[in-house]
Amino acid sequence: DRKGHDRRYAIAPDKIKEEIGWFPETMFKDGIKLTIKWYLENEDWMKNVTSGDYQKYYIEMYNSNNI
Repeated sequence: DRKGHDRRYAIAPDKIKEEIGWFPETMFKDGIKLTIKWYLENEDWMKNVTSGDYQKYYIEMYNSNNI
């Protein structure tokens, strides 16, 4: 496929409901609102994970000198 060729991927959860009984408890329109609200209320977390500073932890914890 070409990049951007498909404009829409529709998801039908019928198969997973039939096979294992799972179904979404939250409608997409409600879930996306809750997700946006969470990100707006947790700006510090967002800044930390997008700044790259968290990688310092992994370097310190998993550096070959510390093993």
